[in-house]
Amino acid sequence: MKIKWHIEAKTAIRQTASYIRSKFDAKSASDFVKEVYHTEKLLENNPHLGAVEPLLSGLPVMYRSIVVNRLNKLVYWINEDTIEIVAFWDTRREPKEQAKEVR
Repeated sequence: MKIKWHIEAKTAIRQTASYIRSKFDAKSASDFVKEVYHTEKLLENNPHLGAVEPLLSGLPVMYRSIVVNRLNKLVYWINEDTIEIVAFWDTRREPKEQAKEVR
């Protein structure tokens, strides 16, 4: 399956990588980006790997989420032959507020 990144998800990843670079170092930021793209590759081969996202149930499409690392997860849905990554969530933030951003 092919992957389509929504701009909001890409922006959140860039912001997170920038934050990591500023607080830690370039290697940590690079490792973070590698984790994200490793997760993307897992999804490409196994689109149903992520769990159904309960905070987004009841919406017209079935959103799923997959953990990238202990602090982040990708939120996506499957649209025929495309996996649409719609959000990148920081799991330390208020989940219901993040869910509102997807709706």
